[in-house]
This record gives sequence, structure tokens and C-alpha cells, in this order.
Amino acid sequence: QVQLVESGGGLVQAGGSLRLSCAASGRAFTNYAMGWFRQAPGKEREFVAAINRSGGSTYYADSVKGRFTVSRDNAKNTVYLQMNSLKPEDTAVYYCAARSGIVLTSTVAYDYWGQGTQVTVSS
Repeated sequence: QVQLVESGGGLVQAGGSLRLSCAASGRAFTNYAMGWFRQAPGKEREFVAAINRSGGSTYYADSVKGRFTVSRDNAKNTVYLQMNSLKPEDTAVYYCAARSGIVLTSTVAYDYWGQGTQVTVSS
């Protein structure tokens, strides 16, 4: 079992930045690839970014590439999502998730989920 707790969401103007954190507890953090997903009202949950177990490989949705950066600190059992140049269409609840093994981008591939943190970008 892995417990995940996100933080760092909030209200920001378009063009601004936020950094989300996801603290993990439970089994060895380095066993898990970590993903960030988001869900806007009335839409399905979608992949945003992911990072492999060592932190050496990262993956991004085309919609956030060049603006968002995913990273992890295995000593602190924490994964981050740095979000720059935010747009109103980035408004959503953001979730972190964990899965054993390699990185995948499908929501159904992830076994453990946080409760989510709201990000609202005003125009």
C-alpha cells in the first residue's frame, strides 16, 4: 500500500506558476513510477506527466510540454509538478498516482491515487 497526499494547488492568474507536491508514505517509494493526472469539470481524467522510478526519464502530454516539469526526490518520498505559463484550460483537479514498474500514461494502469488538489487559472 502507498498513501499519496497532494498539496500546492490554488488560484493563479494566467501566465503564473504553481508547484504541486505529492508526498508518499508506505512501501518503498523507489518501487513506483509516479504520474500526474488532471480532471476538469465534465471531462475525463487525463494524463499530464510521469516520471520513472529513478527520476531519469520524464513524460508529458503534448498540452503541457515545455510548460510543466515533473521531478522527484526519492530521499523525501515526494514527487513535484512545476507548472509555468499557466492557462485557463489548465484549470482542473490534479491527482498524483503511483504504479509498480515502468511508466505508463493510462489512468487504469495506476494502482494508488491521492485525493487531488484544485488548480484554478483565471483569465
